[in-house]
Amino acid sequence: MTHQGKAFIFSAPSGSGKTTIVHHLLNQRRDLAFSISATTRAQRGQEVDGQDYYFLKMDDFCSRKDRDEFVEWEEVYPGCCYGTLKAEVERIWAEGKHVVFDVDVKGGVSLKKYFQERALAVFVRIPNLETLEARLRGRGTDDETAIKKRLAKAEYELGFEPDFDVTIINDRLDEALKASEKTIENFIRK
Repeated sequence: MTHQGKAFIFSAPSGSGKTTIVHHLLNQRRDLAFSISATTRAQRGQEVDGQDYYFLKMDDFCSRKDRDEFVEWEEVYPGCCYGTLKAEVERIWAEGKHVVFDVDVKGGVSLKKYFQERALAVFVRIPNLETLEARLRGRGTDDETAIKKRLAKAEYELGFEPDFDVTIINDRLDEALKASEKTIENFIRK
């Protein structure tokens, strides 16, 4: 990999607000670019291939994996894989920008191991599971079974927090956004 830009890894249990924070940072800074993940899951709603995700068939995903084209990949749910293509990171760095990842916690840990000191791994979390449950219910996008599954997964994912460089607690969004901006700025200046 070319060694110009830095990597910012944002991971969190589902519903913690990491995607909101990532979008905010991308809107604030011209020197950041979002790493589009590859996935084998089907497109949802208004999602666009090559903009939201690179939607790949399972056999294509596996071929790329066999050719070592991924920085990291994970089977998040049975038959549903997500991964970061090396070519995507190279594309962003070639533009002279820093790459931003919005990934699950296992992906975050893998990316940090891969990029090491060039990466800042940020764990975003809410104060407690009760707040997370209220947020998931408030979104109105999941049924009861999905909510219970997400809460169980969140509890497990919170155990990965010590593997990250920085934790941002998203209790009040405005404070979490400010903390994220400052964290990014400090790491870029390093």
